[in-house]
Amino acid sequence: MQRRHFFSGAAGAIAAAGVSRVALAALPEVAASDAGARTAPPLLPPNGRPYNPVVTPNGWTLPWRMNGGVKEFHLVAEPVVREIAPGLRANLWGYNGQSPGPTIEVVEGDRLRIFVTNRLPEHTSVHWHGQRLPNGMDGVTGITQPGIPSGKTYVYEFTAARPGTFMYHPHADETTQMAMGMMGSWVTHPRAANPLIAPVQRDFCLLLNAYDIDPGSLTPKVNTMLDFNLWTWNSRAFPGIDTFNVRQHDRVRIRIGNLTMTNHPMHLHGHEMFVTGTDGGATPPGSRWPEVSVDVAVGQMRQVEFTADAEGDWAFHCHKSHHTMGPMGHDVPTMIGVEQRDLLEKIRRVVPDYMAMGHAGMADMGEMQMPLPEHTLPMMGGQGPHGAIDMGGMFSLVKVRRDQPHGDYRDPGWYQPPPGSVAREWTGPLPDAVRAPHTSQAADAPADATVRKPAGHGGHHH
Repeated sequence: MQRRHFFSGAAGAIAAAGVSRVALAALPEVAASDAGARTAPPLLPPNGRPYNPVVTPNGWTLPWRMNGGVKEFHLVAEPVVREIAPGLRANLWGYNGQSPGPTIEVVEGDRLRIFVTNRLPEHTSVHWHGQRLPNGMDGVTGITQPGIPSGKTYVYEFTAARPGTFMYHPHADETTQMAMGMMGSWVTHPRAANPLIAPVQRDFCLLLNAYDIDPGSLTPKVNTMLDFNLWTWNSRAFPGIDTFNVRQHDRVRIRIGNLTMTNHPMHLHGHEMFVTGTDGGATPPGSRWPEVSVDVAVGQMRQVEFTADAEGDWAFHCHKSHHTMGPMGHDVPTMIGVEQRDLLEKIRRVVPDYMAMGHAGMADMGEMQMPLPEHTLPMMGGQGPHGAIDMGGMFSLVKVRRDQPHGDYRDPGWYQPPPGSVAREWTGPLPDAVRAPHTSQAADAPADATVRKPAGHGGHHH
């Protein structure tokens, strides 16, 4: 991990967007990250109230400036190009050069001023999802404000009223703008010790999103309702999603928001999670119970915590099976048990590169090097220490290591398990199958069934 460097394009880019020189002089710089699609290290607060910062996988945190006791941010809504995974880039809309936009971190009680410059070809707005704020700052186009016209800058001002896990997104042409990737995470840290918010050593945040991008295309189809082919978080799909790298016995918090069109049961291997917060705030301790899968419905935030006490590389993924796959045709027939060898020879006379699939299931897709169109991904991807990984989409790993230094988020590589602790082929004799004993011969006899018909339809029949 390298330190993040920010650059400013304010003087030229914002002036070109139509903001007056007087307004320009009052605006904070436009921050962007040179980390690309890599995970940036946590942004330690340079001023203001202290807090323990979060890490955004494959993302970064938006810096601010202090101005007369007010924390000022500058968001720029604009078209962006996002690498969803190596080999697939997409034309999306986002903020400050990326989709999702940068995470905003503040502290309970902070006075905030957020400038939003619109470089999109249509009007937009920003809704601060879950925040308690003045009605006129709620960001609902046509209700609480006019839309921000293209080329204009609006300002939102409010106080961070309560700690918790939130997000921001438009309430303007939502079908297009959120389907194109306009969203971002928001974390309000507690101002002081809070009995409902325990300190943690690792704190991550991610937003679940989905896209429908035809192979070879670059732009999502915004009118898709459910039939998406790219299931992502932070607009990244496995194997393009970075791992969650933690020290053994760390207390870990993962903040998850869902702005897709369906729910996602997020499943963690090897550990139990507790839901410690929602976008409504911290949950009372008496309402918490252990889970290994936590469902995150549309428009919800879920804050889960666990103690990383088990060393290893533990899968973390959505448990809807199609959501852990890359682009796939949903109309492909099931070919299990269908012999294709004779047909394969005939088809290859016309299409030499044709490959028969599915005779024994689809597991071989993880190892096949099938030619793909540009700007798409295989259904499964990535290589692990034991071969091809039969997963894609909303999938990553929590890597727990006893020697991971405190505060170090670098990938430690693959886990080296102790000898004899890996599942292996059994070559010895197999025990006889154990069957339940029959209590009597009568147990095998068919039951005497009596059929009763309604009155007027005959008598009883056995």
